[in-house]
Amino acid sequence: MLIKLSQDFTKLLESEYNYDTIIEVGEPQNIKLFKAHSVILYQRSLYFQLKLTDTEKNSIINIKLPHISDKIFNIILKYIYGGTISLENIDASGIMDLLNAFNEFNISESVEYLQSFLIDDNASWLRLNFFRVYQISFLNENFKALQQFCNNIIVKYPTLIFDSDDFTTLKENVLISLLKNDDLQLEESKIWDKVILWGKDQIPNLPSSYEQWTKEDFKSLKTTLQNCLPHIRYFQISNDDVLEKIKPYKKILEKNLWNDIITKGLSQDKPINSTILPPRKNMSIQLPPRKSPAISLSSSIITLEHAAEISSWIDRRSTIYDIFEIPYEFKLLLRGSKDGFDSITFHKLCDNIPGTIVVLSVEKSDEILGGYNPLSWKFVNNESGLVIFHNGYNPSNSKYVNGESGFFETTDSFIFSLKNGNLKGSILSRVTNSSLAIGYSDQDRGPWFHSFGMLYNRWHYYREDNNYQLPIRNTKNPDFSVNDYEVFQICKKA
Repeated sequence: MLIKLSQDFTKLLESEYNYDTIIEVGEPQNIKLFKAHSVILYQRSLYFQLKLTDTEKNSIINIKLPHISDKIFNIILKYIYGGTISLENIDASGIMDLLNAFNEFNISESVEYLQSFLIDDNASWLRLNFFRVYQISFLNENFKALQQFCNNIIVKYPTLIFDSDDFTTLKENVLISLLKNDDLQLEESKIWDKVILWGKDQIPNLPSSYEQWTKEDFKSLKTTLQNCLPHIRYFQISNDDVLEKIKPYKKILEKNLWNDIITKGLSQDKPINSTILPPRKNMSIQLPPRKSPAISLSSSIITLEHAAEISSWIDRRSTIYDIFEIPYEFKLLLRGSKDGFDSITFHKLCDNIPGTIVVLSVEKSDEILGGYNPLSWKFVNNESGLVIFHNGYNPSNSKYVNGESGFFETTDSFIFSLKNGNLKGSILSRVTNSSLAIGYSDQDRGPWFHSFGMLYNRWHYYREDNNYQLPIRNTKNPDFSVNDYEVFQICKKA
């Protein structure tokens, strides 16, 4: 009966029968109108209760929501009417946006559900985007489950936040929540360094060196950090670090606190008036050995999650590596937007290097395509009618066809399409005809996987080709343009 009732309400939304509310969603240049019924909005959302309380009766009600996308609001409105959420075509980033929106509309049951869904089904993405997730979770009191998830990680791996390039963008209350954490596994002197860095970044036009500061500059920093400084464990900092790191900024501390720090440094037994916060708990015995939170990945196209997936394919694993366990370094050899998109540049920077990945971002789409070559790329000069290998390279398992183009044989190459944006699943396509796996030719051809690659400085993919298992594109047109492309050498981590 309840299911039938929800279906009836959903049909009411779709029919727009007897609507009395028009909701404008999106920014002025991209507004979409939703027609709804105030009585349903009022009963299902505290946000709409407040919005509708003072509206005139017997007239069309107009509500503007310029900060929410029409895609997100459409999901929310369908939930308000039908009580169901479809997450089938939404990636983790979109679910995070959806969570924020449900929270804004005060629909608490969905806030709990979406947090659980993210933690249970998208934990890898949460870790990969940890800074963003941490900041959002601690700016919203209702995100208790996400806060707990983040706390369990941050006490073990505080550098995910403290060493982030975005550290100085933390909101003050989020930073304070970190400083209050007794389980934080980080030296107090480093915490002090980061707090000072954060404070300085909040003050416009502050000279980079404290030696150039005026009295007013120190006063500004003291005011900026007034809510953070009480949570530093000063008496857990070594004397050397006190002199090197704290003394230059002693003017931002209360005079009696600075005197007590010096007193304790000279004699631990002397009484002081300042409050001594307890040392942070050393959990090193209970914790497993520290993992590297991520490999170093310099890419404008792929994420660490993608790198983990590609690494798993290289190793023929049935499960995908965690981003903390990627066994390879991805060494950037070429980026088209920086080095050039022509095949000559490709051969100059990428030839004679074994084990490379090519990735590219397809223009006007979410597509990320690529391929793995376990061998080395080689430039072949055929002007004399002979096959010439750079550095005398002539593998015994290579085969050539016709007089102008050649192929090397391997059973380990593959091409792929990576999940991204609206593309929810990655496609792995391993080579089926190993003798035609990797193509080599003159300067007109760049990376070439028989059915996929660069020819005459343009990109092509031939869907009908059956030398690789699965098609990685649906379009029949073989030609396409790219926003950018990158080539990485895949190096086993020491």
